[in-house]
Amino acid sequence: MPPKLDPAQVVDTALRLLDETGLDGLTLRRIATELDVKAPALYWHFANKQALLDAMATEMLRRMSAGHATLPDTWSEALTLTCRGLRAALLGYRDGAKVFSGTRLTDHGFAEGQHALLAVFVRAGFELADAVQAFTTGYAYTIGFVIEEQAVHPAPGERAPGYDPERRAAAIDPAYALAAAAGHDLFDGFERRFERGLAVVVAGVEHVLGPSTTKRP
Repeated sequence: MPPKLDPAQVVDTALRLLDETGLDGLTLRRIATELDVKAPALYWHFANKQALLDAMATEMLRRMSAGHATLPDTWSEALTLTCRGLRAALLGYRDGAKVFSGTRLTDHGFAEGQHALLAVFVRAGFELADAVQAFTTGYAYTIGFVIEEQAVHPAPGERAPGYDPERRAAAIDPAYALAAAAGHDLFDGFERRFERGLAVVVAGVEHVLGPSTTKRP
C-alpha cells in the first residue's frame, strides 16, 4: 500500500477540489495529481468514483453533524431546523447536493442525529413510520431544491448560462405567456422560495401525518 496516503486525506482533497472542478470534473486522476501520487494509488482505498462519492457524502454529513445544536422539542421546528441545516451544508460545496444525492453512507455516524430527530416526532405522538415519512419528505425536498438551486448558481454570485429570466422570456412563444413569466420565480429568490416550500412541507406533514389527524393513504 502506498505510504503516507490514507482515505481521509483523499476525501478531504476531493472535497476541496470539488469547488474548483465541479462534480463532472472531479476525477481520481485529478485528485491523484493534487496529492502528487499516481492514480492507481487511490484504488487501494476507492474502487471507483462512486465509492469515493460515498465517502465524500459521509464526511459532509459528519462535518454538518459536528456543528449541530440540540434540536427543539417541537417537531415542526426540529424538521425545519434540520432541513435548513442540510441546505446550508450542501451549499457549502459546489455540486454538494449532487454529491450527497443517491450515495451510500460508509458508516453509521448518522444514527445519533437521526435518532434524535425521530425521537422528537415520536414524543409528539407520531408513529415511527409516520416520523420516517415526515423526515424523508423534508430530506427529499431539500436535496431536490438544492440540486436545482446549484444548477442555476454553481457558486455564490455565479449564474450558469441559460438561466437568465429575461432571455428565457424573450425566447418563449408569446402564446405561452405564463410559462414566459415564470422565469423569475424559477431562477431567482431561492432563499424565499426554499422557506415557502419548507412551510408547505411542514403543513403537509401536519395535515397528513400529524398524530391528531385521520391517516390518509
